[in-house]
Amino acid sequence: MKTIFVSGATGFIALYVVNDLLQSGYKVIGSVRSQDKADRLSKQFKYNQNLSFVIVPDIAKAGAFDEAFEKFGKEISAVIHTASPFHFSTTEYEKDLLIPAVNGTKGILESIKKYAATFVERVVVTSSYAAICDFASDSDKTNTFTEESWNMVTWEEAKGDALTAYCGSKTFAEKEAWDFLESNKDTVSFKLTTINPVFVLGPQLFDENVSSQLNTSCEHVNNIVHSTPESKLDEVLFGGYIDVRDVSKAHQLAFERENLAGQRLILSEGRFTLQDIADTINADFPELRGKIVVGKPGSSKEKLSSIAKLDNSKTKALLGFKFKTFREAVDDTTAQILKMEKK
Repeated sequence: MKTIFVSGATGFIALYVVNDLLQSGYKVIGSVRSQDKADRLSKQFKYNQNLSFVIVPDIAKAGAFDEAFEKFGKEISAVIHTASPFHFSTTEYEKDLLIPAVNGTKGILESIKKYAATFVERVVVTSSYAAICDFASDSDKTNTFTEESWNMVTWEEAKGDALTAYCGSKTFAEKEAWDFLESNKDTVSFKLTTINPVFVLGPQLFDENVSSQLNTSCEHVNNIVHSTPESKLDEVLFGGYIDVRDVSKAHQLAFERENLAGQRLILSEGRFTLQDIADTINADFPELRGKIVVGKPGSSKEKLSSIAKLDNSKTKALLGFKFKTFREAVDDTTAQILKMEKK
């Protein structure tokens, strides 16, 4: 029974990763920020004997993961690093977004090198489509982005606003991982894969995790569920979508399959606007019809025809499984929100 280390185990994506790994027969060691979070997860996973936790209060701190890998490093065969800040509720962009993301990635790789260099065989880093391109470039229909594309943001530019800071944090953290592997190829034996998802939609793993404010991507659905007929839809925002359950599956395959070693995987099943979310909810949830925003039904086609092309055909061929549809992701997210509110 192999042991997999999952950093940031309380995250939206990470919870699914932990669950899928346990169901596949792996032992899992998850890092969390506090004992309270460890206790909560232990209870949610019904005190599964194959799940244990280490406390890492601050991933940006030097040596944050040392104690965990010094203690358990010889048992760990793969590391899935999901821990990274994803929020826009700060004005100290360098301190709260850029530095923690880069230091967290560098720190966990340094800890592997120090204590588990010959034991850890695979490392999977949760990156983002934000490391592929920026919003302005993605809005230019003359561009095409693939797994070989990189966001060209500079550190100075990334300190300018929250969105650019987030994009920068994912870009610099992912580059740190690839640079680390190249610089230490004689001292570590692991192979690296990065996962670059677009907006990650879908239900929370545990119903009780539904709250008034959800993770950044699902909050787009939540906002429309709680809109009014007078609400206005942001007509500028667009993005790619992927279901969280597919993201989790890709993380597991990333360390299990040899053909995924050394790859950047863009996880996207298509593009959407907020109008698409509103159209889907209005069509599939008659109890909300007349109570939420309608916008301009069907108008997203024009917007989506004016943006860059996202070509992740390489990723889809490598993974070899069919992603869930936009309707599945939106409907399952909405249904869970309504279910918990009825309670």
